[in-house]
Amino acid sequence: MPDSDLPAKLGKPAERALAAAGIHRLADLTAWTERDLAALHGVGPTAIAELRAASAESNQSFA
Repeated sequence: MPDSDLPAKLGKPAERALAAAGIHRLADLTAWTERDLAALHGVGPTAIAELRAASAESNQSFA
């Protein structure tokens, strides 16, 4: 995703699901719970783990 700080390792289905939900940056994740993200079609346990790690590295967290 252009102008995104989301992990580059995310799979294409997860990238598309996040983009469709309006999530383009790690800061956007602060309004979402892990459970809500996991409910998005294309966002599985691996994507959640990648997002959790990237958020922690940037001192952010899920809602």
